[in-house]
Amino acid sequence: MYDKVYIESYGCQMNLADSEVVCAILQREGYSIVDAVEDADYVMINTCAIRENAEQRIRKRVRELRALQSRHQQLRIGIFGCMAERLQSQLMAEEDNVSFVVGPDAYRRMPEILRQVREGVRTADTELSTTETYADIEPVRLHSNGISAFVSIMRGCQNYCAYCVVPYTRGRERSRDPETIVAEARQLFDNGYKEVTLLGQNVNSYRHSDAEEHMTSFPELMRRVAEISPLLRVRFATSHPKDLSDELLQVMAAYPNICRCIHLPVQSGSDRMLKLMNRHYTAQWYLDRVDAIRRYMPDCSITTDVIAGFCSETEEDHQATLDMFRRVRYDYAYMFKYSMRPDTFAHRHMVDDIDEAEKTRRLEEIIALQGQIALENNQKEIGRTYEVLVEGRSHRSDKQLFGRNSQNKVIVFDREDAQPGTYVNVTVTSCTAATLLGKIEK
Repeated sequence: MYDKVYIESYGCQMNLADSEVVCAILQREGYSIVDAVEDADYVMINTCAIRENAEQRIRKRVRELRALQSRHQQLRIGIFGCMAERLQSQLMAEEDNVSFVVGPDAYRRMPEILRQVREGVRTADTELSTTETYADIEPVRLHSNGISAFVSIMRGCQNYCAYCVVPYTRGRERSRDPETIVAEARQLFDNGYKEVTLLGQNVNSYRHSDAEEHMTSFPELMRRVAEISPLLRVRFATSHPKDLSDELLQVMAAYPNICRCIHLPVQSGSDRMLKLMNRHYTAQWYLDRVDAIRRYMPDCSITTDVIAGFCSETEEDHQATLDMFRRVRYDYAYMFKYSMRPDTFAHRHMVDDIDEAEKTRRLEEIIALQGQIALENNQKEIGRTYEVLVEGRSHRSDKQLFGRNSQNKVIVFDREDAQPGTYVNVTVTSCTAATLLGKIEK
């Protein structure tokens, strides 16, 4: 019986959390999870379909594994997650060393699928669900440091942004029972974890009604998780600007252990582009939400996502995005060139008409501006003291540790007698654009 599984995960935090769910399902059935690909009977690749280069990396990895298969005749390769959902028939036809393809809503069938594969049957299951949340599955914490953990609170998305493939690979929104979320977060805290991040494609739209039709909103869920203990930090990702409510900001302001950091994807500073992207807000609405964040929590960090060179973007549109960066002054940004994804609204109805050189130029301008803003923001932190959750050893020196403050900024400091998993007060003494440097206050 081939019962050793090796899992590789690509893409977002949701994908990492999904890998932990799959491990839990397989372990229930007697499969063991191994740390080295050479020890495995099954290599399973959890995939991302958000950008073309992510899919190309996965294709390359599948072909690299042919050499291992030539030495290990029993080795079977499977692909699961978003790319599997999008490219089921192509993957099975074009990658003849792939034995199984499983979509995001079919993980409960994974043990059965592996049994079929063991018997020589190539198989696929990519049927999407309107109800599956894996609420009863206790994830195996593969990607955790024992201090911070992800907790999925919902699945799917129905915003249908023009550039995005997620609604087609993960299905419609459905929210997990809040009782199971609170129980999972409480168990993590009882097991020594000091921080949880609540995950969803758009956490602001979390809604769950119980049998008595009592509706739990996202602000109510945040309150309940925060009340587990003042020693448990609570974060969340990701927020959609159209759904960011004052009620949520009021709850955040009321609980010091809810971290002062909001990831608020803007994508563009141009109203014309936002309408083409189907983002359901204007630049002014976005700025009003930023003003509300700073009104309730002046110390809150704001981070974002942005796309350079979306269909028909003009220089004027690009300048509007740069202006948005100057006005908001993000602490961090994920910045990308537009990549046309098959099956999206843009792919069906728009033309990817900005050439690569121009996309690159615009992206480089955004990156340069954001680097300058991040450095200036960090320079203002010098002299301030923060409570830092220690996460581990600095990459540069055994004599230093690193952790993050409530604003999710990384701070590196001399070890002294601090230990991972504890809180220390650190005063910022210097910085780079990406990192704060400091010293522990006695």
